[in-house]
Amino acid sequence: MIETNQKFLEIECFGSSLPPSTSPAPKPFFPSAPKPPAMNLKQIGAIHSPFKTRSEAPFQGRHSEEVCEVEVFEEFLPGLADVEGCTHLILLYWLDRADRKMLKAFPPYDRKEHGVFATRSPNRPNPIGVGIVELLGISGGRLRVRGLDALEGTPLLDIKPYFSEVDSIPNATVGWRK
Repeated sequence: MIETNQKFLEIECFGSSLPPSTSPAPKPFFPSAPKPPAMNLKQIGAIHSPFKTRSEAPFQGRHSEEVCEVEVFEEFLPGLADVEGCTHLILLYWLDRADRKMLKAFPPYDRKEHGVFATRSPNRPNPIGVGIVELLGISGGRLRVRGLDALEGTPLLDIKPYFSEVDSIPNATVGWRK
C-alpha cells in the first residue's frame, strides 16, 4: 500500500496484478520460509512538473533542462536536514499512471522488443521511478530540481543523496544498446 495524504493506495504484491499464468506455480526456493508480509509504502511528497502527459515528458529526465519542484510533506521535513549540501539527489517515485501488466517494451533507442526488466519503461509490475536530479535550491519543504521526467502530481517515495564515487559505474553496459 502507498499512504497518500492519510489515504492508502493498494500495491498489489506477489504478482496478483498480473494476468493469471497457465503454467504451474513454481516451487518456493525456501519451502519452510514464511510468506513475506504485505508491503506498505508511505508517500513522503509530490512532484510538480510541467509534464502533464507521458507524451510531454522526456524519455530520460537527464536530457531535460526543465525545472521541477519536489514537495516534501510537513511531517517529513526533518528528513531534509543537510540535503542542501548535496549537488545531486536520487528521487524514487511511484509511476501511478503506468500499466502494471506489461512485461515487454520497445525502448525509444531500439526498435526491438525487450523484457521490461532490461528497459527503463515506466510500464512494469512495480512502477517505481528513479531519477538522478541536480538540486538547484530548497525553500521550506520544496526542492527545485533539474533533470526529472516525472509527471505532475507523481507521488514521491524517497530521497537519497547521489554519491558519484559509489553510484557511478563508468564501464556499465546494456547488452542490446550498442
